[in-house]
Amino acid sequence: MAGQKRTRTRAFWLSSALISGLALGSLAGHTAKSGTGPGQFIPATSDVAQVKGHPPIGKWMISPNMTYADWMGASHKGKKMREPINVVVVDPGAKSPEDALARFLAACGHAGFTNRPGHSGGYSGWLGDRLYPQIPSERHHAISDEPFEFHNNHGRFFGPHFWDGRYFFIGALSREKVGAEPKPEHLYVSFNQARDRFAQALEDKGEFRITAFIVLENAILGDPRLGTGDHDGVAAVLTAAK
Repeated sequence: MAGQKRTRTRAFWLSSALISGLALGSLAGHTAKSGTGPGQFIPATSDVAQVKGHPPIGKWMISPNMTYADWMGASHKGKKMREPINVVVVDPGAKSPEDALARFLAACGHAGFTNRPGHSGGYSGWLGDRLYPQIPSERHHAISDEPFEFHNNHGRFFGPHFWDGRYFFIGALSREKVGAEPKPEHLYVSFNQARDRFAQALEDKGEFRITAFIVLENAILGDPRLGTGDHDGVAAVLTAAK
């Protein structure tokens, strides 16, 4: 009983501290957004991947201040990070944008990835010829396989974009762990692990299948100050089974 009480107390302490830090980070991002908006963001041609059979795909997630997302300022091996798009979802069977979204979120939920609080938000993604706001849209939410007080794989998705008779989503997923010292915080672990975990979880439930791995050329290599962690420049493509 005493052990259970200590565990609950520690979880509450971590939860309160992480939420406090998240709120401060989000407030800073909101302030930096002054004077910008979705209509003012146009990616450079080199920042958009052109892959046969897919609409144009922005290579990296976009933060609320209309710059590329940097994993909330975290560093990996001495480099600042840029958050890559690493999942593409295709639904040829959906009847409408609403149907595509409902089918996708249902499949995520069945695979253990649900809409959970405790994450930064307000991101965007470039797909086709426009910006799409993040899914889920609630403040401080992401699609995750565990509560934010624990190590988790989480992501934000963007779309649906109708192209060539199919609905498309793109997603940026990462794995994080909870560090308690010197203060509670989320720490970056991997982009590839989260991509693979998400893709395999949906594949296992059978509603979406892994149908391809496409090269988006969004791994940043050779830059002494900026990188994309362990990302290999590849996105997993998941296609609705029916």
